[in-house]
Amino acid sequence: MSKQALILFAHGARAASWAAPFERLRDLTRARLPDTRVELAFLELMSPRLPEMVAEMAAQGIDDVTVVPVFLGQGGHVLRDLPLMVEQLRIDHPQLSFKVVGAAGEDAKVLDALTDYCVNAL
Repeated sequence: MSKQALILFAHGARAASWAAPFERLRDLTRARLPDTRVELAFLELMSPRLPEMVAEMAAQGIDDVTVVPVFLGQGGHVLRDLPLMVEQLRIDHPQLSFKVVGAAGEDAKVLDALTDYCVNAL
């Protein structure tokens, strides 16, 4: 049986408080997926970075990793940096299966929820 993991991939920032909503998202996701390892990893400025998290998972026997970019749009980090990182991770960890989905903000349901939030601000 495959051991699955879900990595929420965020940019990172200098201020530790910036990560709080992403940590809440991780915790809420964990609660809904009790049989899946759910973690948060960052592109830069915060730890763990994505390569560190994947190495830890590989060492613990995870073999199926899905990466969810929790970005609003498909900018350079999602379109250029992330694919290069995942390509290297595939080389470094050939035993792992990787799936990368689009940026969260590109999903219709996420946009609907953000629209509701904006509309309800009035």
